[in-house]
Amino acid sequence: MTEAIEPLVVIGLDGLPEVRPGDDLVALVGAAVQGLAWPDGSGGLADGDVVVVTSKVVSKAEGRVLTAADREQAITQETVRVVATRIHPAGVLRIVENRQGLVMAAAGVDASNTPEGTVLLLPADPDSSARGLRRGLQASSGVRIGVLVTDTAGRAWRQGLTDLAIGAAGVVVLEDLRGRSDSHGRRLDSTITAVADEIAAATELVTGKMTGRPVAVVRGMRRYVLALDDDGDGARSVVRPADEDLFAEGTAEAYARGLADGRGAGPISGRPSPLP
Repeated sequence: MTEAIEPLVVIGLDGLPEVRPGDDLVALVGAAVQGLAWPDGSGGLADGDVVVVTSKVVSKAEGRVLTAADREQAITQETVRVVATRIHPAGVLRIVENRQGLVMAAAGVDASNTPEGTVLLLPADPDSSARGLRRGLQASSGVRIGVLVTDTAGRAWRQGLTDLAIGAAGVVVLEDLRGRSDSHGRRLDSTITAVADEIAAATELVTGKMTGRPVAVVRGMRRYVLALDDDGDGARSVVRPADEDLFAEGTAEAYARGLADGRGAGPISGRPSPLP
């Protein structure tokens, strides 16, 4: 029998003021959700809703605003490991691993939607930020919810940007389908669905950088929302472990390293070695 799936509804939250360092984000979001109007005529938050907050407003509330005339220096300070660098007409693009363990362009340092002469760093601990928001919003609403903190990132083999979850509380972030059977009875051996990232990407359609709506609420994901006192594994658990990373450095960097190693060991063909 096919499992019944709830309709998925995503609403961008209006009424949130400009967030500043020290603001009570729980109070601001809690006040804004009271004005939510759903297609079925209900209002506010309900059991199983997921509140999705862009990292930008979390960073602002937590004081992660840095006065920096040079964004590049801020990127350097947030970098743990350089994966790849590319020169382009506007400067140098750096793909790096940042302090939160995320591999992304510019270490997640953002100069958009912030006053001139400042940049925004990502929340120091996005999972902790999500847990705090969840506790506060559950207390004020009296219902069981999940919370995601999101940021925008590119994909290695795809054009364009999408949102992904960098912080999570009370949400199943990965659904492991291995061992189950598909609709034709075939066993699934490698399918693990990135649930939190899929929810994050859906909400970007109603938030985005140009709308002035940094918060969205998702209804229809109740099956992935955990018990009131269970925050789950957090979004950090989605980051692939270093020993499983097949692309720990950029292609140009890997080629240059291989060339240098080859020169030290003897002549090489001049072509990069294939992956094992």
